Amino acid sequence: MKPQAEEAAQGPAQDAGLIEREDSKLQRKLGFWSLLAAGLGSVIGSGWLFASMYAARAAGPAALVSWLVGGGLMLLVALVYAELGMVRPESGGLVRYPLYSNGRLAATVIGVAMWLAYVSNPPTEAAGVVQYAAAWLPGVYDTAAGVLTPRGLALAVLLMAGFVVLNYFGVKLFARSNNVVTAIKILVPVLTLALLLASGFDHASASGGVANLSAHGGFAPLGYAQALGAVASAGLIFAYTGFRNIVELSGEAVNPRRDIPRSMIATLLLTIALYLALQTAFLLALPPHLLAGGWQGVNLDSPFADLARMLGMSWLYWMLIADSMLSPSGSGIVFTSANARNLYGIAKNGLLPRALMHVHEASGIPRRALLVNFLVGVALLLPLPSWHAIVRPLSAVIVFTFSIGAVALPIFRAEGIGTAQDRLPGMRVIAPLAFVVSTLVMYWASWKVLRTTVPVMLASVAWYGWMHLRARRAGSRGVDSAASFFDAVDWRGGAWLLVYLALTYLLSLLSTRGGLGWFGESWGSLLAALLSMVCYAWGVRAGRRYVRERRPGFA
Repeated sequence: MKPQAEEAAQGPAQDAGLIEREDSKLQRKLGFWSLLAAGLGSVIGSGWLFASMYAARAAGPAALVSWLVGGGLMLLVALVYAELGMVRPESGGLVRYPLYSNGRLAATVIGVAMWLAYVSNPPTEAAGVVQYAAAWLPGVYDTAAGVLTPRGLALAVLLMAGFVVLNYFGVKLFARSNNVVTAIKILVPVLTLALLLASGFDHASASGGVANLSAHGGFAPLGYAQALGAVASAGLIFAYTGFRNIVELSGEAVNPRRDIPRSMIATLLLTIALYLALQTAFLLALPPHLLAGGWQGVNLDSPFADLARMLGMSWLYWMLIADSMLSPSGSGIVFTSANARNLYGIAKNGLLPRALMHVHEASGIPRRALLVNFLVGVALLLPLPSWHAIVRPLSAVIVFTFSIGAVALPIFRAEGIGTAQDRLPGMRVIAPLAFVVSTLVMYWASWKVLRTTVPVMLASVAWYGWMHLRARRAGSRGVDSAASFFDAVDWRGGAWLLVYLALTYLLSLLSTRGGLGWFGESWGSLLAALLSMVCYAWGVRAGRRYVRERRPGFA
């Protein structure tokens, strides 16, 4: 269902006819199993190899609570985007939905922040591969500094180039190869957790195994507040976010109405169970002597592989080292594909040059977007040369960018966008709850983590400001399409987002979680929840007004 007034919202030098022509080059060849493999193949990447250790260091055994909270949040968000994907299946949809619901300001802030966050995924996966490869390839990872060496950085860049090559020749080749890789990627962690669980229960020492869950400071040695903060700071959100690639590829789905929600929900339920089991295995299998300095002192270069070696499972050790290259590489391939659609969607929004909206006709791939993302990913890898260094500051950004979907959904429903067959049950409760919990996860991340995301958010707002000035200059020269890029209607549709963002940062700054300590954990969480409910209602109301004033024929 194309909006009748969509051409008024495409921005400078954009038109609905061009967008429709480029979209028609995308090849609809992805069925349920290919979409499920894309979701699972993205989620089961470097996250399962590292996040269990970082979560344990941040929260001790209460990391299990962290995984449940993170998984629950991602499931709420996935349900929201499952319905949006049914209503408007579109490649690059994550950055298009804010444009449809709240206008150019919201689309710019969300789109640029999302792109900067997600373009980091391929370098993150490449860094994870190289970090594990240090076990048999000396000189690529500096254990003391916790970063890749120049040789390791060069190897990571070569891997990223390989991800691009495998996506360059068409979605069908990508889907077939990813199905095989995903099957192997699921088998290895399942086998790993089964063996480590058995080892954990068989510790000879009474202080090991199940006792690890209560010794060394108890189940939550650093408090439950720290367990909640670990959701964003320890890479847990990052580990779950691969489900979004299903939405990014929805424009290439054979039957999006049927397969988008099924594949997204299945991806989240399966991975929540897998990550909980892996975290349990890690906690139980960890030898007691490694906990002499408490959970914060646990530091393994290749967590699960190192555990296997310490427990005398040499064959499992080498299998994990081999899989450490397969799992992150498989995720890197999928993220490279989805990120190209993300950049393609931003170009369709009129925020980037028209050239990036080009789809290669024979392959059905936005190849120029692939290459631009590769260059930006390399630029991100150089100053953040390790898995955790890349993941930590961007997880909070990812949560923020997901929150806009919860606002878009009730706007779509209220304004008659979509049909009754496109609606999932319970969304009147799930959508606002997803928004509130997203805000809480950002707040729990602590000011120390959240402040590192400020440059990303400022870059997003600055991009909007630059586009505004560009449009005004074009308007003064009589270019009507450019002049209509920004106006009061557009501002009213997205101003709430800037206020919401500023107040969330202010609450974090004033909190006891790395901030000025003006109010404690409970009061801070309550204020964050109240703030999110007010801003959610404001965003929905502003969006409905935007749709009615800007796009009377959208439905």
